[in-house]
Amino acid sequence: MPVAEVVCIADLVNYQDGSVVSRTIVKHATATVTLFAFDEGQGLSEHTAAFDAVAHLLEGEAEITLSGKVLRAGAGEAVLMPANQPHGVKALSRFKMLLTMIRS
Repeated sequence: MPVAEVVCIADLVNYQDGSVVSRTIVKHATATVTLFAFDEGQGLSEHTAAFDAVAHLLEGEAEITLSGKVLRAGAGEAVLMPANQPHGVKALSRFKMLLTMIRS
């Protein structure tokens, strides 16, 4: 990601048919910021992470399952996913997400 420039975050990753595309745009010892582009119907299977993370939807709609609770989120909305809680993501439509993992 360019430093000291205004960028359209959603333009830094492109959709690919039938795929999930990711691009890490900031990586530090204390945090990682990754962009995702999900094609409709694609997802990430349930998993856990050792750190808290915030999923911020930039475009489209997704279903985020967090410890068995199903949440529906759309553009401009965000979900805090606590560390060590099982979570998964499914694209209800094509969507882009900015994921911030907090490692402190």
